Amino acid sequence: MHILIIHQAFAGLDEPGGTRHIEIARRMVESGHRVTIIASPVSYLTGKTGAHKGKLFQSEIPQPGLEILRSYTYAAIHRSFFHRMLGFVSFMLSSWITGLQVKSVDLVWGTSPPLFQVATAWLLARMKRVPLLFEVRDLWPAFAVAIGVLRNKTLIAASEWLERFLYRQADCVVVNSPGFIQHVTQRGAKRVELVPNGVDPTMFDPKGNGSAFRQQHNLTGKFIALYAGAHGISNDLEVVIRAASQLKENPNIRFVLVGDGKEKHNLQSLAQQAKLNNLLFLPAVPKNRMAEVLAASDACIAILKPLDLYRTTYPNKVFDYMAAGRPVVLAIDGVIREVIESAKSGIFVSPGDSNALARAVEELANHPRQTQEMGMAGQRYVQQNFNRQQQADKLILIVEELGRIDD
Repeated sequence: MHILIIHQAFAGLDEPGGTRHIEIARRMVESGHRVTIIASPVSYLTGKTGAHKGKLFQSEIPQPGLEILRSYTYAAIHRSFFHRMLGFVSFMLSSWITGLQVKSVDLVWGTSPPLFQVATAWLLARMKRVPLLFEVRDLWPAFAVAIGVLRNKTLIAASEWLERFLYRQADCVVVNSPGFIQHVTQRGAKRVELVPNGVDPTMFDPKGNGSAFRQQHNLTGKFIALYAGAHGISNDLEVVIRAASQLKENPNIRFVLVGDGKEKHNLQSLAQQAKLNNLLFLPAVPKNRMAEVLAASDACIAILKPLDLYRTTYPNKVFDYMAAGRPVVLAIDGVIREVIESAKSGIFVSPGDSNALARAVEELANHPRQTQEMGMAGQRYVQQNFNRQQQADKLILIVEELGRIDD
């Protein structure tokens, strides 16, 4: 089969961001399928643009059977919500034009957020007379409304109408968290399959110590509490800064924030105002370099704003942390808390509570043996329950079944 994926925020292994789709695409190619991905040249995490040369799209072929088409996208996505919407709409239009030029497609796979690119996937699927797979990675627009970035009542109503329309039109809706199933079913999805977020355990080194990374950043001998990922409104990293402030008199603990995003400058300003010498900001790191970064950590932080909707999520970073053999300080309630508690691989703290976050980090720093045991328990758990290869194989079966139904 030839599978066409529309994914604005797609990231390769040599780019910062989630790599679920490149990992699954490679597995599909290994299984004999052909995959074309239409993606943006603008990094969704950093806002930086790769080489585009003014063309509508550029082709990359990382391996036989896998092609990535970088389709024109308005670049200033981190400037404001309005500019981000321009970025979404520009990619929606350019990816449709690019998709028209992709021949002999057997299935179109649209992934959200942003939701607009799934509209492109739907239109291409109907024009090419092939099945539509709608993958839900976040509940958009519900999340955007909950955090206050989408406030206009007309836009909210239009977005919710489009969401319900696309759920009803999809031949299959795939969700990456069990917490999403009720939401999509109530809004019209006919067939829902769970292919959860997970990780390729072979990409990490649970026994590593990241000594080169520690030396490079003057962190040798310190207990490192690390956050890796987006620095956005949803991530609530002000809580981490407040926790670091509470522990700034402890000479043994360092907080390290690796990543990028719209809020990073504001967060750096807050840390500077608080004169935090125990907190270090570092730039985003590609996935193929994350093993060393996580190996240098002693514990890892996963955090989102204390909103009820975020109880439904399976954040990618949690599974990366676990695969790296590091305990998780989890400031997210809900379904991901169930994973951490089942694995006995971390400490849950109430979202938004900087005091609890500081206490959890200090407890792990004071009990190195138990900390290491938690980390290795998590590594074993994801190996058995959230292995990317197993998840890719399940998705391949779904895609192949949809292709047979269409025949």
